[in-house]
Amino acid sequence: MKLVTFSTSNSALRAGLLKEDGIVPLPFPSLMDLMQAGDEGLERLRNLSDKSRVPLNGARLHAPISRPTTLRDGYAFETHVKTANANRGREVPAEWYKFPIFYFTNPNNIFGPEDEIPYPSYTQALDYELEIAVVIGKPGRNIKPEDAPQHIFGYTIFNDWSARDVQREEMKVGLGPAKGKDFASSFGPCLVTADGLADKAASRPGVYDLTMRACVNGVERSRGNFNDMYWSFGDLLARASESVTLQPGDVIGSGTVGTGCLLEITKGQGPWLKQGDVVELEIERIGTLRNKVGN
Repeated sequence: MKLVTFSTSNSALRAGLLKEDGIVPLPFPSLMDLMQAGDEGLERLRNLSDKSRVPLNGARLHAPISRPTTLRDGYAFETHVKTANANRGREVPAEWYKFPIFYFTNPNNIFGPEDEIPYPSYTQALDYELEIAVVIGKPGRNIKPEDAPQHIFGYTIFNDWSARDVQREEMKVGLGPAKGKDFASSFGPCLVTADGLADKAASRPGVYDLTMRACVNGVERSRGNFNDMYWSFGDLLARASESVTLQPGDVIGSGTVGTGCLLEITKGQGPWLKQGDVVELEIERIGTLRNKVGN
C-alpha cells in the first residue's frame, strides 16, 4: 500500500490511500492514528470502499509524518562512509564496523513534496542527502534484527538537508552534527508498506532491491541502490532499541547512499546548492520527492 497525508482546497490534512487515479480517504485523522490502531487499523483498510476517491489533480501531498515522535539518522552505506572519510584524509574508523551508528536530529522542521526549503542564513554550503527512512508502527524494545520488519510500518524517501561548512566545524569538537542538520528534513511523497515491496526483498531484514537516484535542476547527480546498505534496517532497529522502547511514529533514516550528496561527488569542494535549485530524490516503488531551495 502507498499511504499519504494530503489536503484539498476545502479540507485540512487527511490520511489517504494513494491509487493510480486518485486518493481514497482513510477512516483515520492521520497516519499516526492509523499506526496507533495497530493490526485492527490495517484490517479496516483491507475492507475500505474507494467510492469517495479524490482526484490527484485536486489534492496536495504533504510529508506522510509531519511530526515524528523522534528522528534518528543512520550512517549505513559503506561506499558513502569510505568516500566521506577519504575526503577528510583518513580511513574509516574501525568502530564503524562494530555496530551501526546513528544520531538524533530535529523532528520539528519537517517538509513534504513540493515544499520550498528555506536557505539557512548561516551557511554557504547547502547540500542534499539521498536516503530512505522507515517509520516505526509497532512498539518494541531490544528488537532482534530478524524481527525488525514486524515493527516497520512503512518506507519513505528522506532528504537530510545539510549545511556542510557548519557541520564540518562543529564535528571537529567531537560531537555529531547539530546546527549543520537541524534546519530541514523532507519526507515523501508517500509511505509504502512492506506488502508493496515484497517481490523486491533482499536477503537481509528490512532491505529491498530498489534503485535510488537524485537530480538537481533535471540533471542526475546521484545513483545507488537500497540493497547496498552495509548495516540493514534490522541492524539499525536492533541497535536503536537496546534498552530503549521504539514507539509508533519514530523515524529512522538509512544515512546517505553511495554518491548520494554533493559532499561526496565533489570531494567536499562544491559547487553547492543555491537559491532556486530544484532537488528531486527518486526511489523505485516509492516515487519522487521534489523540493525547491528558497530564500
